[in-house]
Amino acid sequence: MPKVWIAFALAAAVSAQKRPFPVVETSIAEMRAALKRGRVTSYELTRQYLVRIALHEDRLNAAITVNPRALEEAAQRDREKPRGPLHGLPIALKDNIHTMDLPTTGGALAFDGFRPPYEATLVKNLRDAGAVILAKTGLTELANWVAGGPTPMPGNYNAVAGFAFNPYDPRRDPRESTADGRPALNTSGSSSGVGTAANFWAANAGTETSGSILSPANQNMLVGIKPTVGRVSRHGVIPITADQDTAGPMARTVGDAAILLGALEGAAPDPNDPATTRCAPPPGRDYTKFLNPRGLKGARIGIPRMFFYDAMDGRGGLSEPRKAAMDEAIAILKREGAIVVDPVELPSVSSGEYQRWGICSGVGGAKGKDSGCSVVFKYGMKRDFNKWLASLGPNAPVKTLAELRGFNREHERMGAIRYGQSQLDISDEMDLEADRARYEDDRAKDIDLAGTRGIDAAMKTHRLDALLFPASDGSAIAAKPGYPTVIVPFAFVPNDSPPFPAGFDPSHLRWVSRLPRCLAPNLA
Repeated sequence: MPKVWIAFALAAAVSAQKRPFPVVETSIAEMRAALKRGRVTSYELTRQYLVRIALHEDRLNAAITVNPRALEEAAQRDREKPRGPLHGLPIALKDNIHTMDLPTTGGALAFDGFRPPYEATLVKNLRDAGAVILAKTGLTELANWVAGGPTPMPGNYNAVAGFAFNPYDPRRDPRESTADGRPALNTSGSSSGVGTAANFWAANAGTETSGSILSPANQNMLVGIKPTVGRVSRHGVIPITADQDTAGPMARTVGDAAILLGALEGAAPDPNDPATTRCAPPPGRDYTKFLNPRGLKGARIGIPRMFFYDAMDGRGGLSEPRKAAMDEAIAILKREGAIVVDPVELPSVSSGEYQRWGICSGVGGAKGKDSGCSVVFKYGMKRDFNKWLASLGPNAPVKTLAELRGFNREHERMGAIRYGQSQLDISDEMDLEADRARYEDDRAKDIDLAGTRGIDAAMKTHRLDALLFPASDGSAIAAKPGYPTVIVPFAFVPNDSPPFPAGFDPSHLRWVSRLPRCLAPNLA
């Protein structure tokens, strides 16, 4: 090679080394490789993310708290030997997950600035994996169990920080009926995907009881994994009900979500969460080994048309743009070698029993009005929330659910309950002894309709590996028996119902979700 070309190649190599390493739309795997090569430091990654927060947070309101020691912690990671798969990478947490060095508020005014006396197990796992906890994200207050009907709390609103905004359209809703400051493009909740979508951090941990990872992932074009209940410890996470609560990853790519899932999960069962004995982690807690680009070949994927795709008795079904998106997704599955079983029947859905059996919610779900709905949420909230409050010790801002309701009433002028607290009210009226039999009956019915005569029946009858639901529409039926769901970005559909004023041209986002069999190795 002539010397001139050797010199040019060396100059290009030096120039490449000097170019800054960008964090925007960069995967965890790419950041890990750059850190290993010395191309970038954890300090520099964290600094870039903090700059992005400084530039754009005023428009998006993605975080309740940003870690003031993040750069110091990142510099410490740079001095250490790698701890694990997230070493030096900035990660955010939903603000119902305990951190002792940062407040954990749940978005509730009563807990504004509160630092719990112990850390969540999943946070310890993340720190052991080397993560830098960069921020606590916004959320729908107390995971959306504060205000139901008649004035339900909008997604991603809380009394501490207000509304978060979707980075794909960070404008306020101009429609008269919903012009209360909420975003024109729904961010959903109760977890927030806003900061991850806007590249404020590498990924974030959310929590779900019924749709609170899947729905915001859907709205913010992220990959979300709602794990099998018990795969990730709930110790140190503000609860709704232990029957369905779980934490899980939200990220921009499937690979990122797989890495984060492994880091969230413990190597051994957590003695503080008995449910963690149900699911053994894969070797090394490494889910990336199951990311097979040819994994669809021969996989049997069921399409639950009734109610979820096609309207049934005037309920459910998809709009034409969403149908078109799902038709395209199904065609891609076939092209990739999947055996698509279409349609498949979920017996409890085809009979209408599942649709008629909802969750007791809002003033319409109060005692005396709750004969046709499940009390599992409202019963579980009182049982598990009071148990959580007791774990906080003498410095807890309130000691019972009843005290929280009283605090909210006393601070209503400060915005504590802008949309009321009907969910808290119907929970607190439950008698944990007198209503236990009703709760147990309803829990059994939930599992029967959603699991035994729902998902389980379809999976067994058609020998399926997965069910394909549109967007996050299958979240509730999978959540009741504690089954896992994976959701991935796929398509855009119009955001036009109800219509916007003339001249306002929004876009809306919808995804495709895949429901693997519980305990299967592929991200179950």
